[in-house]
Amino acid sequence: MSLLFDSFWRAVAYCVHPRVIALSFLPLILMVVLSFGLGYFFWENAVASVAAWLEAFDLVQAFLGWLERLGLGSLRTVFAPLLVLVMATPLIVLLCLLLVAVFMTPAMVELVSQRRFPALERKHGGSLFASVLWSLGSTLLAVIALVLSMPLWLVPPLVLILPPLIWGWLTYRVFAFDALAVHASSDERKAILRQHRGSLLVIGVLSGYLGAAPSLLWASGAMFIALAPLLVPVAIWVYTLVFAFASLWFAHFCLTVLQRQRATTLDVVDAVASRREPAAAEPTLLAPPEDSPPSLPQTPSDRT
Repeated sequence: MSLLFDSFWRAVAYCVHPRVIALSFLPLILMVVLSFGLGYFFWENAVASVAAWLEAFDLVQAFLGWLERLGLGSLRTVFAPLLVLVMATPLIVLLCLLLVAVFMTPAMVELVSQRRFPALERKHGGSLFASVLWSLGSTLLAVIALVLSMPLWLVPPLVLILPPLIWGWLTYRVFAFDALAVHASSDERKAILRQHRGSLLVIGVLSGYLGAAPSLLWASGAMFIALAPLLVPVAIWVYTLVFAFASLWFAHFCLTVLQRQRATTLDVVDAVASRREPAAAEPTLLAPPEDSPPSLPQTPSDRT
């Protein structure tokens, strides 16, 4: 638990690093251009389609009539745009997460490595191709989970629980892999993801709830719908910073675990080696000297 909090505060401190702030503008620019481009071509048609779809439901019309009787008739005009923004929010969040993973995470892991773990060996256990496949596969699973859970969003508590949980799971899958891709071997990465799955999920879910904070703007009233062209870039930048913070949190946590794991392994190897006694040299058996034959007495002829 101490490592979890230590990594958290280090990630907060790194978020104000000039390099991190500068890196956050590239996903922001791409997302703003994409959002306004899609809005320019599809916003009116999307709002009209949603409004026509809502008119076909008597229950929705009864709910809107009830709002009018309460003096909230202005909400009828913003209900369809609000619903379009709510449905577009998961797509915005997913794209922000992937853009941060592609354009920011490698540079931020390198920053953490240079400042805290310069001697940590790089074993390159995850290639760029493997990282892309892992991210796309995890994103596909998250999209399927979001689509299947949408009917449950109509239950008030669940709309505040299910999407952040799904985003948190995706955050854990993507950023934990990328944090270890360069420095850990494939076996080391699998071992860390297995042994610390609980802590990594906690980081991902908390990051998912932080990422859900900008979505509360759309539930704050008609004024925010009218200011959507100004608030959408702000919300996108908040998403970007939240996922940048999550990436830094995973980087600090995972690289610390990797360093400790290698140090523990090295200590075990040294301890085993020190307990080995050198093999005793086998004593050399010297053959006993052969008895010399008894000397024969000399004869008188030998003396001469």
